[in-house]
This record gives sequence, C-alpha cells and structure tokens, in this order.
Amino acid sequence: MTNMTSVKIGKRPQSVTLSDSAARKVADLLAQEGSDELALRVAVRAGGCSGYSYEMYFDSEIASDDIVGEQGGVKVVVDAKSAELLKGSTLDYADGLQGAGFHVSNPNATRTCGCGSSFS
Repeated sequence: MTNMTSVKIGKRPQSVTLSDSAARKVADLLAQEGSDELALRVAVRAGGCSGYSYEMYFDSEIASDDIVGEQGGVKVVVDAKSAELLKGSTLDYADGLQGAGFHVSNPNATRTCGCGSSFS
C-alpha cells in the first residue's frame, strides 16, 4: 500500500493528496528544472471529452486565493475553483511495463473518458 500525506494550510485542507511515488517523481522533475521557486500546480479546466480536464504544470506565481500545501518536500498549489472539483483527489505516479505517468483518482468524478484525463 502506498503511503500518502496531506497537510492543512490555514483553514482550508489541501484538495489533492500526492502519493509517495508521485511526490518523489515531482521532486525529481523539479530538481531537473533547477529552480527553488517552482511549485506543482494542479488545476481543472473546462474541456476534454467528458467535460473537464486535468492540468499539471510547474508554476512560480501563487495567487492570494490559491490553496498551497507541501507534501513529500513538494509545494502543491491549487486554485480555488479547481479545489472544489479536486477535493479528496489523489495524484499517483506509476512506472511500469504498461507505461509510466501520473494518474488522478477523483472521488467527485461521475464519469471519465477512456484516456483518464477528462471527467465530469
């Protein structure tokens, strides 16, 4: 079983939990970027074949209403609108013979597409 950690910042809990393997992979990618100012931003955008799609990217700008947390040495940032759609979600990373990549397990998704990158 994968260990997972999440932290509370202020009065709002972190809406996305990183598995240990995801935190390690993101930390490795951040180290390759060579900047201590970057954070992992996880967001939800309108679009995709099921209604919404996930976005993950490194960001150095944090808005006043962003939810910011740290997990496994990685700063994670989620905007306020995305936080509601991601509440209780887990970001995992798998590296195997069937392919490597990040996967979001979202308890709020009622329907997902075959590729797993969009939901409604």
